[in-house]
Amino acid sequence: MNDWLIPTLIIFLALFAVYILFKYIQMKGRVESRARDLFETWQTREMEKQVSERVDNMFRTWKIDEEKKIRQDAVKKSEAVIRGKVTEHLIPYFPDFEYNPKDARFLGTPVDFIVFDGLSEGDMNKVVFVEVKSGKTAALSRREKLVRDCIDKRRVTYEIIHNRE
Repeated sequence: MNDWLIPTLIIFLALFAVYILFKYIQMKGRVESRARDLFETWQTREMEKQVSERVDNMFRTWKIDEEKKIRQDAVKKSEAVIRGKVTEHLIPYFPDFEYNPKDARFLGTPVDFIVFDGLSEGDMNKVVFVEVKSGKTAALSRREKLVRDCIDKRRVTYEIIHNRE
């Protein structure tokens, strides 16, 4: 009985060792797979975080640069508008203004000046509507075109309004 017990026990222990080894290999594979999955998840998260931070930094830099450009453009346009407004007021005193500055009356809108040509000398020649344009474009606005067209069609009158208080 002892003769077959030891070989059986050895075979049993060998099978048990093979079973344990098989389970160990299986477990090791699952642990490695899980560790790889966790690492890849972590790596993806870290990469996304880095990309997000880089994009945020790039966006902030772009935004600051664009704000500077917008502000500079606004200042340039504002300067041009102010220069234009000042020029409108001073045009009668420029050497190439062909009328006497005393005869010019500033309105601003819808035309810049009405010139009563010759009025300061007591000899009225004509009434002139003057629109001053400065800058790159000399295009009239819609309202300015309406006034010009009305004058061109000679739809201009003179009225007296008598206030009887």
